[in-house]
Amino acid sequence: MHVGLITGLGPAASVVYYQHLTRVAAERGCRLELTMVEANIRDVLANNLAGRTREQAEIFAGLLHRLKAAGADVASITAIGPHFCWEETLALSPLPLVSAVTPLDMFCAEQGLGRIGPLGTARAMKTRLFGQMVRTDILLPEDVEAVGTAYQDMAVQGRCDEATRQLLFEAGRGMMTRGADAIALAGTDLLLAFDGRDPGFPVVDALEVHAALLADLATDRRTLADLADRSLLPG
Repeated sequence: MHVGLITGLGPAASVVYYQHLTRVAAERGCRLELTMVEANIRDVLANNLAGRTREQAEIFAGLLHRLKAAGADVASITAIGPHFCWEETLALSPLPLVSAVTPLDMFCAEQGLGRIGPLGTARAMKTRLFGQMVRTDILLPEDVEAVGTAYQDMAVQGRCDEATRQLLFEAGRGMMTRGADAIALAGTDLLLAFDGRDPGFPVVDALEVHAALLADLATDRRTLADLADRSLLPG
């Protein structure tokens, strides 16, 4: 299946998505049909902060039309924060859209994780990941705004300093102490803080869950009908 990705939100995660898809395709002996288009992370952040959901959805719709013209059968946005305009984008999309949030919800439920503590943008956390976490309970960080700002700045800069890493780790430890079963990396660029490090608590990486699903689609291990049957595809 030809997979189309909206990338650039931010760049570090875009690289990981590409590496994951190409690696899995090579391991499975498949030819990868993949097209990527670039969105502007600063435009997305500005529209998010201003509540311009329709405007951002129209930008994504233009990119999705480019993906369809390139031959894509299905598309996805390689970030969670931009799902603030998910419903509006879904209504305008010329392609089936796979959410980056619903697979995380399904994975947590299947793993018996009844309550998770998310790390990501403030809006994603406060809206329980845009209302798409329907099987899994959410426990928020004590200072949602500080965590959200730290994550957002890190994603835009494409790097993580030690102070930001410790803030995120401490937020995770706090949620675990208050009853979370695991911490969800609900921002795809959190790999900058967590990759190769042991924070001292169990972690579920939304990027890994999402990329694995996209790899299954790209290598024909799953079909759109399969996703619809499991409520992983809208419509």
